[in-house]
Amino acid sequence: MSESLKGTALITGASSGIGLELAKVFARNGHNLVLVARDEQRLTLVAEELKAIHDITCQVISYDLSLPTSAGDLYRVLQAKEITVEVLVNNAGFGTWGKFWELDEEKEKSEMNLNMVNLALLTKYVLREMIARGEGKIMNVASVAAFLPGPKMSVYYATKAFVRSFSEALSEEVKGTGITVSTLCPGPTETEFQHHAGMANMHLLKSVFMMNANSVAESAYAGMIEGKRIIIPGVLNKLLVFCIRFLPQKILLAIVHSLHKRRGETTKEYA
Repeated sequence: MSESLKGTALITGASSGIGLELAKVFARNGHNLVLVARDEQRLTLVAEELKAIHDITCQVISYDLSLPTSAGDLYRVLQAKEITVEVLVNNAGFGTWGKFWELDEEKEKSEMNLNMVNLALLTKYVLREMIARGEGKIMNVASVAAFLPGPKMSVYYATKAFVRSFSEALSEEVKGTGITVSTLCPGPTETEFQHHAGMANMHLLKSVFMMNANSVAESAYAGMIEGKRIIIPGVLNKLLVFCIRFLPQKILLAIVHSLHKRRGETTKEYA
């Protein structure tokens, strides 16, 4: 990795969870940072802490990336501030839990805007500059959910399948340009994601696959530096993804549906 790529890493969703831990790992490795999320107060506290510990610059941009025009608006802010992004980490995302026909339509639209539309468009805008410079790294955060359908979280799983497919295709397109595109596919991780998705008390959250966000971030950074196309943190998650390809779809659907039930719910209720 060239010294210029030690310059600036832009991380979305950096105020908590995996995004926050990624910011810490990038800072420790000498990257200047641009942190993006809605919560300006939390972002500012993170930025001040990282600047106090590490010899880096850390800029904060408070922005809601779930709005339809967010990617273009954020890119114009970057241009106005004359910020060059050497490493782009599209981490921001959220999920919704429940029966698809009962979920709020506007929240589902925001979920798709954040997880797919603005991720792809921000990648496009930043990638054009990387192509012109002949170097850069992009890491898009998907999930092990990208490898299978997800009853009770149908839209979320579908958005992560988009991220994986889009990013893998892009990694092939940029071969020979000096740029790498990695897709991070973590399994269940201890973050605020579950609370915001309404997933409290679910069977999945008692899973042996559950990892802490710091371990995920460490694996993610190491994989990105190596230029890995797919990064799956944790041995059990790797095994899970390997096994998925051999299981019949009917069995996979039943397993995921069961894991997405809250304790006390019965299969019969949703048959």
